[in-house]
Amino acid sequence: MRTLEIALLQSPTVWHDPEANRILFTNAIAELQPEVKLVVLPEMFSTGFTMQTEVAESMDGATVAWMQAMAANSQKVICGSVVIRDRGACFNRFIWAAPGAELIWYDKRHLFRMANEHQHYAAGGDQITVVLEGWRIRLAVCYDLRFPVWLRNQQRRDVHGDLDYDLLLVVANWPAPRQKAWNTLLQARAIENQAYVAGVNIVGVDGNDVAYTGGSAIYAPDGTTVCEQDDNPSVLLGALDRRTLQDFRERFPAWQDADPFTIS
Repeated sequence: MRTLEIALLQSPTVWHDPEANRILFTNAIAELQPEVKLVVLPEMFSTGFTMQTEVAESMDGATVAWMQAMAANSQKVICGSVVIRDRGACFNRFIWAAPGAELIWYDKRHLFRMANEHQHYAAGGDQITVVLEGWRIRLAVCYDLRFPVWLRNQQRRDVHGDLDYDLLLVVANWPAPRQKAWNTLLQARAIENQAYVAGVNIVGVDGNDVAYTGGSAIYAPDGTTVCEQDDNPSVLLGALDRRTLQDFRERFPAWQDADPFTIS
């Protein structure tokens, strides 16, 4: 598919109230046009960024079921991270719910030690890339954005001359004092990986009195801004163009000179 239309839902969240957040996002999704195929919700969208893991749900819980139902009803992919308890541990889990398909998920690799996230959640160990209408999409959560090796776009082993992903998708609760870092790092990941990068953040003040100022944005493979938002609740719509991506990689094939490496 030449164009992929996505929606980033930049919103405040209701602290520790999954039902209220599901209603909030249900209403937002209902307003989207049919051509939007991918809906991106923030990190821990059902609870806020919390270390109180008693709010955790199972993969059979109400929020995951809601995501699947919304995907089926809207015929769009619904994705975002949720506090999940699985196999005796809690995860900050980025869930990808596509209509008529099995769930895919990515467990956040880099846990935010400044909030003691590493003491409450288990870290993931796998890079996850999903495919939507021919677009290869890498999943990432918030603090992952600071670690370029983890997100590096490498040449695929199964297809000569192609890269791992076309779009890096980052869901976050990124606080206001580090807003400049958020936008700078999103843009840097686009430039160095020669891929689209889309990041969705929240706005408002959470239950820990932490302020968030949004700044959700989409950057093109050359680092130019496709679209961006200020600190207001909004739905940020972006159209990603495959020809733009392919032409840039062909004109400026820096990826061919990248250093090969593996991550243990």
